[in-house]
Amino acid sequence: MISGTQVSQAASTLPCDLYAGGGSPCVAAHSTTRALYASYNGPLYQLRRASDNATRDVGLLSAGGYVNAATQDAFCAGTSCVISAIYDQSGRGNHLTQAPPGGFNGPAPGGYDNLADAAAAPVTVAGHKAYGVFVAPGTGYRNNRTNGVATGDNPEGMYAVFDGTHYNGGCCFDYGNAETTSHDDGNGTMEALYFGTSKGWGYGAGPGPWVMSDLENGLFSGRSTRYNANDPTVNNRFQTAVLKGEPNHWALRGGNARSGGLSTYYDGPRPDAPGYNPMKKQGAIILGIGGDNSNASAGTFYEGVMTSGYPSDATDNAVQAGITAAAYAPYSSGDPGSLNPGSRVSLRATTACCGGDYVRHGAADTDVVIAPVSGSSSAADKAAATWTVRAGLGNSACVSLESVDAPGRYLRHYDYRLRLDPNDGSAIFAQDATFCPQAGHNGRGYSFQSANFSEKYLRHYTLGLYIAANGGTNPWDNAGLWNDDTSWIPASPWA
Repeated sequence: MISGTQVSQAASTLPCDLYAGGGSPCVAAHSTTRALYASYNGPLYQLRRASDNATRDVGLLSAGGYVNAATQDAFCAGTSCVISAIYDQSGRGNHLTQAPPGGFNGPAPGGYDNLADAAAAPVTVAGHKAYGVFVAPGTGYRNNRTNGVATGDNPEGMYAVFDGTHYNGGCCFDYGNAETTSHDDGNGTMEALYFGTSKGWGYGAGPGPWVMSDLENGLFSGRSTRYNANDPTVNNRFQTAVLKGEPNHWALRGGNARSGGLSTYYDGPRPDAPGYNPMKKQGAIILGIGGDNSNASAGTFYEGVMTSGYPSDATDNAVQAGITAAAYAPYSSGDPGSLNPGSRVSLRATTACCGGDYVRHGAADTDVVIAPVSGSSSAADKAAATWTVRAGLGNSACVSLESVDAPGRYLRHYDYRLRLDPNDGSAIFAQDATFCPQAGHNGRGYSFQSANFSEKYLRHYTLGLYIAANGGTNPWDNAGLWNDDTSWIPASPWA
């Protein structure tokens, strides 16, 4: 762990230098992808390895630069790792570690929350490989003993960069200020960014997900306790979210973290409900959970900061320009095969048992399975194992797979089982038939994340195909061989 760093006040495009120059300095700065100060040259996060419980800090390629992801790849080779700490770059020691039990218990021993799988969210930033913090339900980080974080009704600001395609409706995927007790201490005792589709309290326009604020006992999209038409559904692959508050005034902003500026979703008085004016913030920091350790949420975090003082819109805008300049992008493993829309592909299993098996649809039913295919296979079998890549029906940043020999029919999940069904044009079909490629969980090829069950991935199990979580109540969620069973090589098409 680190106890302090030298912080530059020089002009730079990095977030905490910009906030300091605008009179609202960072009091916490967390990222697993890059430095947030021009002079920072310490570790970004800590890994813990499954094979021997050894730990290793992951640092930067250079001061003020990008993560040295090769450290993680080498340390975790042949085993798996979790992110055991996310270091605070501000020098105040506001590091994030495994969240303890609170109003809700986590699934880990002692009621703690799980730690994030360190390899589950690969990306590139400025062309450099990096990893985000992949929060599956039950995962969470917290610091209840912070230094300099706003309390009471004192002003603060915060931003985060999230994966705009990874979310759910569970409570609550948050980053920001929360109770130091890990319990619900009443209205106004926290102030954190939320991202997801929960409509239990406030919500925005369209089906979601939305950027909102979690102020305890309510997710707010504006002054109303319910609906704000100006808070839009967002579907950017990388999403910037901004929240700031001061006495009887708060604002919510957001934008595409890859291009363009910020939009203001709300700017006005505190919510029209008792207990939020004045605020009673307690100054803990949370990531991936609610203030009371509610941990049913899902999301991915790449970077974020908290400030002392209410940042100006001009400072927010400058920070956004620096974020877009960092050039976040999806990661491609470089394995053979194409996932470009319009191309054809056959998907080969990587588990040792099944290296000659490919994803194919059944000859006499709608089920999708894995089965051997080779050069001596019939033309019909080869065609059944070949897919046309389409831009995702439910998210154009992802993919859908159309059958080559049954045009108009797509790979989709139904009741968790994979089927081949005709596109009926419905929104639910579009989501069920959309999968977001990520680097293969076992380091080979790709893993395909379900667009509408973001904790689940395309997996073979007893030769059938399912969308499966890494551990869960269904037989196909079994954690054994999960990394191999969810990794696929996009091979040259058989037809």
